[in-house]
Amino acid sequence: MGLKDKLHIFKEKNKNKQWIPAFNALHTFLYLPNETTHGGTHIKVADDLKRTMNTVILALVPCLIFGMFNAGYQHYLALGEIESAQGFLGASFWTLDNLVVGIWQVLPLVIVSYGVGLAVEFIFAIIKGHEVEEGYLVTGMLVPLIVPVDIPLWMLTVAVIFGVVIGKEVFGGTGMNILNPALTIRAFLFFAYPTWMSGDKVWVHGAVERDQAIAAGQNLDAISGETILGSYAQGNSVVYDYWDMFWGIIPGSVGETSKFLIIIGALFLIFTKMGSWRIIVSTLIGALVMGLIFNGVVDAGWIGESSKFYGLMSVPFWQHLIIGSILFGAVYMATDPVTASQTNKGKWIYGFLIGFLSIMIRVFNPAYPEGVFLAILLMNVFAPTIDHYVVQGNVKKRMKRLKVKTA
Repeated sequence: MGLKDKLHIFKEKNKNKQWIPAFNALHTFLYLPNETTHGGTHIKVADDLKRTMNTVILALVPCLIFGMFNAGYQHYLALGEIESAQGFLGASFWTLDNLVVGIWQVLPLVIVSYGVGLAVEFIFAIIKGHEVEEGYLVTGMLVPLIVPVDIPLWMLTVAVIFGVVIGKEVFGGTGMNILNPALTIRAFLFFAYPTWMSGDKVWVHGAVERDQAIAAGQNLDAISGETILGSYAQGNSVVYDYWDMFWGIIPGSVGETSKFLIIIGALFLIFTKMGSWRIIVSTLIGALVMGLIFNGVVDAGWIGESSKFYGLMSVPFWQHLIIGSILFGAVYMATDPVTASQTNKGKWIYGFLIGFLSIMIRVFNPAYPEGVFLAILLMNVFAPTIDHYVVQGNVKKRMKRLKVKTA
């Protein structure tokens, strides 16, 4: 008798125990369930929720690995210990020293995200007596990629508990939530601990500690890790090359900087049919349209350089796609099948409004120039309404055609 059979017998003997959902989750983490359907099935497919989640995680792994290298690179670059990488394949970027620093800082974020989030899932599964779903597998990977590298672990712990409970479990768990849990976690962090989620110190490892040491009287050089959006919002010139923005060799959240790898991930998700190309494309179109409108306002002279909105309004419309997190949000957040629109026409409307509102928030709120996450959360709330009116519109069209045929 093999281990799999022994585990199955153990589960059958204890199937009425309250803790059995937690055991099932661990049992089926590596093994497939032993049960098969006894009645007729209408649709037979090879994928399930676990495979779906694992596919998205595969698309996120390159961003995670790159983020580790970039965390170490930005740290040593700010200290003046290495020279500029000079491109995506630069010798000073892909070094063991950079990777070690990145692993030391980023891996704890991943461990806390998964450990705390899955613990909450297990607790709710045991209390409610339902099976543990695999929905948090993607959320657990997304959370470390959308936060600053030096975010305190206790803050992340509190935010993950809040995001899983309020953003997911109160609605009934996986598949029932109306808000993206990862974005709920990030929104909580921003509004509860804003000094750790914005400014020019949180994006480079060691910058905050060094700033505190300088304030305490130590003779050290300050580290500036200002992002491109922060620089534009303050009306400053940007020192980063466009190619550096595209490759991701810039300060920012752990996994959001490399637009190249995000595009590769988007193609992978579209090819595997895990991500909606309609939502991705419409989000980018909405961002470009809003960027064009702001460029037109500046070109028409309706707003002067003295305005606090001028810096981000004057950004070339296409450049909005390679700065900030809008591309990451469009690919990995807006396409969440649970919280996004379900109808094809609704996906176009949903995505367009996300892109449109993202750039609007980015420009009109210099204190929070990255607006894509707020825009996605807002449209998560309106996605069911969009689908409702799309369906009602289709029903009215068919009723009209039916009247014409019967007339």
